[in-house]
Order: sequence, then C-alpha cells, then structure tokens
Amino acid sequence: MKPFIPQLVYFEPKAMEYPLGRELYEKFQGMPNVEIRQTTSHNQIRDLPGDTELQKYRVAKSTMVVGLRKTLKFDTSKPSAEYAIPLATGCMGHCHYCYLQTTLGSKPYIRVYVNLEEIFDKALTYIGERAPEITRFEAACTSDIVGIDHLTHSLKKAINFFGETELGRLRFVTKFHHVDHLLDARHNGHTSFRFSINSRYVIKNFEPGTSTFDQRLEAARKVASAGYHLGFIVAPIYMHEGWEEGYSELFERLKKALGDYADAPLYFELIQHRFTKPAKKVIEARYPKSKLEMDESKRKYKWGKYGIGKYVYPDDEAAHLKEHIEGAIHSHFPQAEIKYFT
Repeated sequence: MKPFIPQLVYFEPKAMEYPLGRELYEKFQGMPNVEIRQTTSHNQIRDLPGDTELQKYRVAKSTMVVGLRKTLKFDTSKPSAEYAIPLATGCMGHCHYCYLQTTLGSKPYIRVYVNLEEIFDKALTYIGERAPEITRFEAACTSDIVGIDHLTHSLKKAINFFGETELGRLRFVTKFHHVDHLLDARHNGHTSFRFSINSRYVIKNFEPGTSTFDQRLEAARKVASAGYHLGFIVAPIYMHEGWEEGYSELFERLKKALGDYADAPLYFELIQHRFTKPAKKVIEARYPKSKLEMDESKRKYKWGKYGIGKYVYPDDEAAHLKEHIEGAIHSHFPQAEIKYFT
C-alpha cells in the first residue's frame, strides 16, 4: 500500500509558530490533491464533507489537523510503559475492533502536534522524577505513529531524543511498513520497535487500510537489521472458526519470514479481543457489515479501573487461548520472551 496522504488538512493558528508546523504547511501546499483549511481549534471542526455520518466518518479518517499538544500531563500506559508520549492522535487505518473508535468519539480525524520540544522537555521531567530507574514511553497509545511519520518525522525526532538520554526508553507498535526513513535514526538501543500481527482471518476481515502481513514482516527484517529491539503484538487474539490452526500458521509464517532474525532476542505481547458497550455501538454504526463477533452473552464482563467495564472471553476460553498461543511461540521461538497475556 502507498504511504498515507491526507485529503484535507486543517491548521490551527499557533501551529505556524513552530518549525514543524511551517514545514508541514509548505509540504501540503505542494501536493495537488490536498485541501488546506484554517481552524481556530480542532474542536471547532464541524464542516467535514459528506451527506451522512458514515460518509463524514470516512472523510475524517483522511483528515489531518496540525496543532499543539496543550495538555502536557502524560497518561500512564501500563503494562507496556510508564507513560504515553503524545506525538499524534488518531489513525488512518480502518481496524473494526480498534479502541480508538470510542476514545476519539466523534472526532476520528488525525491530529499531529508540532510543539515537540515542549513534549520532549516534559518527558525529561518524568525521567528525572523516576531516576535512577528506567522510564519507558509508549508512542502509539492513541495513534499508529509510523503510519504518518513519513510526513512529520516526529517519531524519528523522538527516537533520536531518547537515544541521547541515559534513562529514557521509547517503544511503539505499528501495522504499517513505511519504515525506511527510521532505519538511520540514532536509537542507541533505546527504542523498541513492535509490529502488530494476527491470523489471516483477522487481517483480512478486520484490518482494512493497513499494510499486509508480508509487508509488515519485510519491514520487521529492516528494523532488526538496523539494530532496534524487535517485538510483536498479537492483538486482538480472536476466536474465529479455525483459530487454533490460524494462529499456529501465523507463527510458522513469522519464523519463515524473519529468516536469520528469528533467532534474535524477540519478545511478544498478547492481548485477547475485548470490547465495551459504547465501542460495540460505534463499531456497528461505522462498519455495519463487519463480521466482528460481539455477543455479550458469550463473554465475561470485566470491570475497568475507570468504572467502564469490558467484555472479554470467559476464563476457560482465555486460558485455552493463552496456552495455545504461548505454546506456538515457544515452539517456533524458544528464545523469545512473552511480556504478558491480557
């Protein structure tokens, strides 16, 4: 697939006070099929093209807002990291199950933040507060940052920044393969680069608008050759028909695709499929023909820390998932580390 180019770009006024804001304005001005508009704030965007809410949603997924990150208090990001570093919000992908369906609500457009120095300075504050402990920062909590970084290079700047810190570490995950510009970043072993992988069924039916499995694995080989810590997130682990065979095949294909890099110190993070009632409502409206199973009667209700519960697989099914997936990983990658199953 081709790298993402937005069809519509809004600029907030103060964005032009920052080098990245001016750089993006000049870049998009030179693209013939990109419409540029001004807005006082992303919250004031009300005029997206489209006759129906579904049409407007699809336009929003190809819309970018260039502005400032005003809230510099970083969210926590357990279990993958101590903090989420906010470089962007939103994603151009159309993954049916994505939790951003509800966290972004009625504003599913992509926002990129140009006040990078302020964001990095805040990261230094958090690092200092935890010293001498290592502090990890997740850059993909609210976006697929790799999918837009060919435009912004914000992620590359973050990789270089954390590469120069003694106690800061950066990590992120992606479903996109556009990594070539990141291969010469000065990461100094301080960045963990993860790819989201899944069975053929899940990628085919629930992950439109993302790179193929083969493209992701080609990118993973490049990343490994550039010396990054390489990991994989299997998420969501989904009990479709024939899922045991589907996930067994996944790790067979992964081992073959990685070649010599299959013996590297890889790590895996495992996340079972879950959904909330608000997410189900939004997903059914935005992807009315989706095959995604969200039958609450077949799930276990699990309370969330913010009072919003989610539906996960019952304990016996979750245990079966865990046993099968971990067994397949250990079979093909005996040296790999499994960080967690949740």
